[in-house]
Amino acid sequence: MIVLRTENEIEKLSLSSRIVAEVLQELRQHVVPGITTQELNDVAEAYARKRGALPAFKGYRGFPASLCISINEQIVHGIPDGRKLKEGDIVSLDFGTLLNGFYGDAAITLPVGEIGKKAQKLLAVTEESLYKGIEQARAGNRLSNISQAIQSWVESHGFSVVRDFVGHGIGTALHEEPQIPNFGTPLPNPRLQEGMVFAIEPMVNEGSYEMRILPDGWTAVTADGKLSAHFEHTIAITGNGPVILTEG
Repeated sequence: MIVLRTENEIEKLSLSSRIVAEVLQELRQHVVPGITTQELNDVAEAYARKRGALPAFKGYRGFPASLCISINEQIVHGIPDGRKLKEGDIVSLDFGTLLNGFYGDAAITLPVGEIGKKAQKLLAVTEESLYKGIEQARAGNRLSNISQAIQSWVESHGFSVVRDFVGHGIGTALHEEPQIPNFGTPLPNPRLQEGMVFAIEPMVNEGSYEMRILPDGWTAVTADGKLSAHFEHTIAITGNGPVILTEG
């Protein structure tokens, strides 16, 4: 069942989402060669707690950290450890908060120092595809309009869309109905309505969309070892179109 949120509930979601945006903005300043993924995790958790929110991912289904950090060929759900970022890496930072019973969720992929042109293009196209999807999140459209907008943009630039992970509804649970694929025509394919709140999150690979999970049980990597990027926003569908709740 897809829950339609009231204006008051969307305001609560907005407060939680705003902290996510602040955390990701703070992390931008720390993504430099030599910093460790554990240090980034600690910055994110400390900032969220300072703002009165809980890190939503910590302990969620057993995830051991607050921040998902995925480097280069890692797609999503990378676990922070002592690994140091190095010049030329790209790093995906995925963070969520829980505040007053409501969740926020967003992700960005950042360059570490100077990166290659193909990596620059991958980041740009992935972020652009997110906004192409958000543009379609309007009352009266179908869920498939979001999915098809993302896929067509990505594939028109020679990249592939990950099939194994999708976006989702969000509210009083981190993952709610509906699932929001970044490809194809989702079934069922509901008509979008005012009050729906979604986390839209294209994950885009440089090469094949195929992936595998590392022995840690969490980290997803590209099957061919090529780069992957990930961008995400929590958005609300209103009478005036989509509103991005996690915008900085």
